[in-house]
Amino acid sequence: MKRAWFSAVTGLLLLTACSSARPVLYPNAHFQSVGKEGAQQEIDACKQLAESAGAEEGGGKSGRVATNTVTGAGIGAASGAVGGAISGAVGRGSMIGAASGAVWGLLRGLFSAAGPSQPNQAYTNFVNRCLHEKGYEVTGWQ
Repeated sequence: MKRAWFSAVTGLLLLTACSSARPVLYPNAHFQSVGKEGAQQEIDACKQLAESAGAEEGGGKSGRVATNTVTGAGIGAASGAVGGAISGAVGRGSMIGAASGAVWGLLRGLFSAAGPSQPNQAYTNFVNRCLHEKGYEVTGWQ
C-alpha cells in the first residue's frame, strides 16, 4: 500500500514538473505571414536566448512543495505542543502535531503544484520582449 502511494505521488510530481507554460500570440499580420510553425520556431529561439542570457524558466515547484511541508511540520509541532501541554504530554503532542502538519503541508504543496508551471517573471519578460522585437504580440502565457 505504501509503495503504491509513493508511486502515485512520484508520478504526479513528474507530470507537473514536465508541464510548462508557453506564450500565447495574437494573430497579427506578422504571425499570419510566418504561420504557426514559423512562430513556434521563433518562440523556441527566444526561449533559448533567454536561457543563454541567464534567465531560468523554472517556477520552483519543488521548492514550494518542500517549503509547504516544512512550514506544515512547524505549525503542527507548535499546535501539538500546545495541545500536549493542556493534556500533560508536550513531547508526544509535538511529535504527533509535527507528523500531521508535515503531511498536511506536503499535500497542500503537491496540490498547489498541479497544473502547468508558470515561468519566473524575468524569463517571461525576456521572451516577451524578444518576440515583440520580432513583430509578435504576446497576449499572455498558459
